[in-house]
Amino acid sequence: MKRRDSFKALVASTVAGFVLTSCDDKKTSEHEHTLDTSTGNLHQTPEEIERDKKLLADKFFTPDEFKTVSRLVDMIIPADEKAGGALDAKTPEFIEFMMKDKPKMQTPMRGGLRWLDLQCLKRFEKPFVACAEKEQTTILDLIAYPEKATPDMKQGVAFFNMMRNLTATGFYTSEIGMKYLGYDGNRPNNWDGVPVDILKQYGFA
Repeated sequence: MKRRDSFKALVASTVAGFVLTSCDDKKTSEHEHTLDTSTGNLHQTPEEIERDKKLLADKFFTPDEFKTVSRLVDMIIPADEKAGGALDAKTPEFIEFMMKDKPKMQTPMRGGLRWLDLQCLKRFEKPFVACAEKEQTTILDLIAYPEKATPDMKQGVAFFNMMRNLTATGFYTSEIGMKYLGYDGNRPNNWDGVPVDILKQYGFA
């Protein structure tokens, strides 16, 4: 299941995670989705699989834009001693896919990347990816905290909010992100009945 589908499942069920379970795709009705083993997609119709193949084949970001996106996600969720970061989870590729899957996000994303470069050119005479880490942090500090941002940073704040949300979605719905959260998935257990202390509390011991 793609991270995009995973995120939809999270929102729909209002839970912190989900688990992939095995399924028997040998006997399915005409209304059931099946697993396409050639692509690894679960619960998708053939039409959905073809659509996703087309989206994956297309490109939205230019090479320079993709470098900027990659640098941003790495700054938002860097690797640490516990786990890899957003780059390791292929979050830039996830964001690339989302831009094609949700075309309404394309203009805010491209406009935001352009805004970021213009701000860096004005302050440091070079685009964001060419700036030193301290310079990059200086710019992001102006837009990463909405309650502290000045009115002239409004566009940058909106862009960074979108980027932060996409980065968190891409990372925490990846295998690396779920392991980082310590989510092991649903596991079978034995029901031993209501705990004794609870029974005593309500007079049913």
